[in-house]
Amino acid sequence: MRYAYAITSALLLGGATATLALQPGNAQVAQNEPGSIQAVAPRQGAPMSFADMVAKLQPAVVNISTKQSITVRPQANPFAGTPFEGLFGQFGGPGGPGGGGGAPQKREGASLGSGFIISPDGYVVTNNHVIAPAQGAQVDSITVTLPDRKEYTAKVIGRDETSDLALLKIQATDLPFVRFGDSARARVGDWVVAIGNPFGLNSTVTAGIVSAVHRVTGQGGANDRFIQTDAAINQGNSGGPMFDMNGNVIGINSQIFSQSGGNIGIGFAIPAEDAKPIIDTMRRGEKIERGYLGVSIGGPVTDDVAASLGIPKNQGEVIASVEPNGPAAKAGLRGFDVVTKVNGQAVNPDSTLSYLVANVKPGSQVRLDVLRGGKPVTVTATAAVRPSNEELTALAGGDANAFPESDDDAEVPAAAGNGIGLTVQPLTPAIARAVGVDSTVQGVVIAAVDQSSDAAGKLKRGDVISAINGTQVRAAADVQRVVAEAKSAGRTQVLMLVQRARGQRGLIPVKIK
Repeated sequence: MRYAYAITSALLLGGATATLALQPGNAQVAQNEPGSIQAVAPRQGAPMSFADMVAKLQPAVVNISTKQSITVRPQANPFAGTPFEGLFGQFGGPGGPGGGGGAPQKREGASLGSGFIISPDGYVVTNNHVIAPAQGAQVDSITVTLPDRKEYTAKVIGRDETSDLALLKIQATDLPFVRFGDSARARVGDWVVAIGNPFGLNSTVTAGIVSAVHRVTGQGGANDRFIQTDAAINQGNSGGPMFDMNGNVIGINSQIFSQSGGNIGIGFAIPAEDAKPIIDTMRRGEKIERGYLGVSIGGPVTDDVAASLGIPKNQGEVIASVEPNGPAAKAGLRGFDVVTKVNGQAVNPDSTLSYLVANVKPGSQVRLDVLRGGKPVTVTATAAVRPSNEELTALAGGDANAFPESDDDAEVPAAAGNGIGLTVQPLTPAIARAVGVDSTVQGVVIAAVDQSSDAAGKLKRGDVISAINGTQVRAAADVQRVVAEAKSAGRTQVLMLVQRARGQRGLIPVKIK
């Protein structure tokens, strides 16, 4: 079970088309076939019983377990070279049990979660993390156990780490199954029922309400949008279905917000409107592709960002930087641009920029409404295919604390007069190596921070400032000039593009003294 410890997208939105077909009278139908579950009006002030509905749905909810092999290295014997060395056989090592560094050993591991059957011939939906190997492990087998205790060995049809979804197949026929519903119609306050296997307790039913829709938890990425519920979700519920009162699957339970590991009434489910297109793509054997523009997002337009750029707050998201030769760069998008709409749809906390772009089909045109220097412009880009997470990971060495005490190539100027309490100097190749930023990075490096300034709590020695309010800075004089211009324009803050070791990059607002 994954945990979201702090309230910190994605995909191909699609609709469902209803079709009519003549079927034999004895044809198998879904457990939640429309009309097969009759809603009973509750007495005033009390919820209805869920018993009849649950009895229909439970047979399609399964237990999913894995067997894994974990490779571990024996621990070195802390008593090596002492008279006690031979008394501790559990320690491995060269020449016997004493020295450590012995041959790797195999250990058995396991995982446990939930899933649900979506077809009578055995397609099963779950979370990717339910079947994913632990670190240093490999999955040897996946077992699907039905409520009647029948066990099947499952084959992985498809898995997608980004959306945390997986599709399995078991060899069986005439199985009970359920269907996806329309999560877009879910409203805050609607009753929902979750069925799963928390802590290995098979076929457990919990109920609650929809606490929030389009919940962004702050994890970032193309899939950070969930249905929030207060129905009890615990370890082992991952991959299980969330049902509405018509018995339709409107979500896949995937995460909890917890500091203890147990349920505190905040659980998250992947909406069916996002999950179903991905599951359908897996079932067809096709590759899952998402839209990509090649930008680094600095975040929403907060009060500080708005004050720095002189624009209205709570409107769009600001671009920190643009990948050279990427789709956004080719279209003319720039760092410090504020994207307010994607193909006419507003960028807001419910529909983030990364979520909207990911939903764009690669190869198609993307119309971006942008505020640049406070003025509206329109940019049209051609979406590319989003690279894998590994390909997107910035690899840069070095240590931000390794900023040299002095540098022979540059004289450290004083901070007086720049209005933000920073002593900066040009970024030389030697300093770039020392602070761990890429050799292609340009800007000024912070040599000292006035502890009485607003910058003191945000910036540190060794940080590299590449641009301020969209203007590139290469020397201390550039910093002083841009800050003075902002102050003359009546702004109380400036927005800086700051880079640190190992590819860390972000926009940081700093108040003018």
